[in-house]
Amino acid sequence: MLSWYQAKIFVEHAIFFSSDALHVIAGVVVWLILALMLRRPASSWRPWLGLLMLVLLNEAVDLWVEHWPIPAMQYGESAKDLLLTMTLPAMLMLTARFRPGLFRSASRLH
Repeated sequence: MLSWYQAKIFVEHAIFFSSDALHVIAGVVVWLILALMLRRPASSWRPWLGLLMLVLLNEAVDLWVEHWPIPAMQYGESAKDLLLTMTLPAMLMLTARFRPGLFRSASRLH
């Protein structure tokens, strides 16, 4: 688990995005990869739930490895990471489920 944490720290410092932006980007990328791997449409709950499980595992590792002086700040940061990672995939999945026409070309809408 420590090597996973160290790999994350390396990526955070090696690229130009903030940690928060990485959560948003990684959430969408991993969600789409899970949909491909599970051979399920992006509108399916399974890829989204798989992403949720991975995010919860990732945050558990963070809480286990890091020890902040004020636990409330650390738990707040974990909650923020969870929301940043899951919000866009949730919005896209729900839109694909309940308003699939928004993802079609204009010529097919009429």
